[in-house]
Amino acid sequence: VQLQASGGGLVQAGGSLRLSCAASGTTYRINSMAWYRQTPGRQRDLVATVTRSGSTNYTDSVKGRFTISRDNAKNTVDLQMNSLKPEDTAVYYCNADVQRPGGGSRNYWGQGTQVTVSS
Repeated sequence: VQLQASGGGLVQAGGSLRLSCAASGTTYRINSMAWYRQTPGRQRDLVATVTRSGSTNYTDSVKGRFTISRDNAKNTVDLQMNSLKPEDTAVYYCNADVQRPGGGSRNYWGQGTQVTVSS
């Protein structure tokens, strides 16, 4: 399974970016999908999740500013980021939990895309 993320870049504080991630290489059910972010020297932190049925969850710092969405038919997950702040600067990673043929599931990661918010 491959996850290809895109959409990062440089934006001024208060601006917007939209990240996209496409999963390929599997015909099995993708359960939850998510976006994480990581800054140098720190652990990778969860930003937002979306279940297959569309239920979402956000870390407190992005509530009201970020929106996660997915297209089950296309195996894609997006993250719309509005009112960006310098503290949102990080490498953003998409994540997918993919059903395994013998039961259970496995986690996959995208390659990361840099988001830089200037003050």
